[in-house]
Amino acid sequence: MAHPSIILINPQMGENIGGAARAMLNCGLDDLNIVNPRDGWPNERADAMSSGAFEIMPPVGVYTSTNDAIAECHYVYATTARPRDMIKPVFTAEQATQDMARRIAEGQKVGVLFGGERSGLDNDDVARAQAIITIPLNPDFSSLNLAQAVLLVSYEFSKHIESLQPQETPEDVATLDELNNLYERLEMALEQNGFFRDKHRQSATMRNIKNMLARSELSAQEVRTYHGIISTLTKSDS
Repeated sequence: MAHPSIILINPQMGENIGGAARAMLNCGLDDLNIVNPRDGWPNERADAMSSGAFEIMPPVGVYTSTNDAIAECHYVYATTARPRDMIKPVFTAEQATQDMARRIAEGQKVGVLFGGERSGLDNDDVARAQAIITIPLNPDFSSLNLAQAVLLVSYEFSKHIESLQPQETPEDVATLDELNNLYERLEMALEQNGFFRDKHRQSATMRNIKNMLARSELSAQEVRTYHGIISTLTKSDS
């Protein structure tokens, strides 16, 4: 049975990567991926902190960009304690893992993004996700260690593992790679046609567009329809 992909974005300390792997395997999860680890990979400190988890788990996926790490996912959750100026579903860890279990049972691949130790996820990575996970803690001190955050989400998901039914044939849900290709093509078309009058606002405007489309949970067919619309509009302008 598939489990969520745990994706660590720009982790700094090998000890936290190893601690995250150990926490995941404690809860029956084993799909760990890392993006741009500061101290490189493989990492001796991560191995030591994992208490042998890496010897049991499949090889860790290592990526140079968030887009590559989430390319095969259909739905992604971003973990953050800070309020963001984005309209997205906001779940607790318990609520999010219930949603994950439902999606996985439908055949979807889901991922959970965790930011680096210094400042968490940046706005562009949060914009790539369809939903936010926030853990209600002491508002005066809500900072969690990276491995602790992974443990909380992994433990909540572990409650659903035995109840998961065999996967059904997935519906025609667009992957994040298909969505990212659409975003890139749309941005190029908008730029060529003078949509971004204020270049300094281009990144923020595209984040808003991505958030809007992500909330729609587009099917692969709907993504193809958007490509057709872009082709028709850009053809008429040429």
